[in-house]
Amino acid sequence: MVEGDPRLLQALERLVEPVSRGDPMSPLRWTCKSAARLAEERCGQGYAVSERTINRLLHALGYSLQSNRKTQEGRQHPDRDAQFQHLNRRVKAFQRQGQPVVSVDTQRKELVGQFRNGGREWQPLGQPERVNVHDFPDEELGKVIPYGVYDMAANTGWVSVGVDHDTAEFAVETLRRWWHHMGHAAYPQATRLLITAAGGGSNGSRSRLWKVELQKLADELELQLSVCHFPPGTSKWNKIEHRMFCHITENWRGRPLVSREVVVNLIGHTTTKTGLEIRSAVDENRYPTGREITDEQMEDLAIKREKFHGEWNYTLNPRS
Repeated sequence: MVEGDPRLLQALERLVEPVSRGDPMSPLRWTCKSAARLAEERCGQGYAVSERTINRLLHALGYSLQSNRKTQEGRQHPDRDAQFQHLNRRVKAFQRQGQPVVSVDTQRKELVGQFRNGGREWQPLGQPERVNVHDFPDEELGKVIPYGVYDMAANTGWVSVGVDHDTAEFAVETLRRWWHHMGHAAYPQATRLLITAAGGGSNGSRSRLWKVELQKLADELELQLSVCHFPPGTSKWNKIEHRMFCHITENWRGRPLVSREVVVNLIGHTTTKTGLEIRSAVDENRYPTGREITDEQMEDLAIKREKFHGEWNYTLNPRS
């Protein structure tokens, strides 16, 4: 019986075993390793084996169909753990003193219109939501950029739905709107605000515009604005990602985001068993890219960098 021939199992395993994936001479290196293709390869080597038999043999060998899994974070910064400990101490100190602590970040851009949205929702049998075949942006509606501010202690958040560019100016404007709509009422006696943010993007640690706009906000609100950035390659640990954004994504799964108002409503109606409350609004301002910040503007900042990684940890004091 061909199926019981040990040579068949050995030949099949050589095709799919991990070491063969790195072999540049492997005939399947750049082809789909489907059961049908494997059956074809085996037939070409003198074995007449069906696709169903290949499936059964692969399971017997301990193989299964699996997707990629994101686990590789790349090279770790030597002070990664120390920065996490520093950030944790700062958060606890602010919270003990009754001062607000927020986590900020940008959610991925979303197409607005009758476009497919990942996930499934209950619909009458045979009546799926009809969406466009191609994902070409609508000329009028375009895309939206949700930028969020999450209050760790209160379990509340604000999301500005931007319609232009994800810039540092847009990020700080979202902080401004959070403060006026939610923050000030929750912390009327606050004198300081701690912002935890990823190390890159519009709120990146190297962004000059981010610091200049934060200085304007500190002056305007008469608040000390402290920032702690996550070390490189660790943005997924940002609280806003798994305390707020993941629930927003879950709430609008399987639903086309047909208008900006729908996006705002779906964000605003996102709740959890732990009592998460989110408010949202469209930000129709324009935020041009490529703004140059001069050395003179940087020198004019009332910034105090901490001794431990001052590029990640710093405070902008309000200028009288």
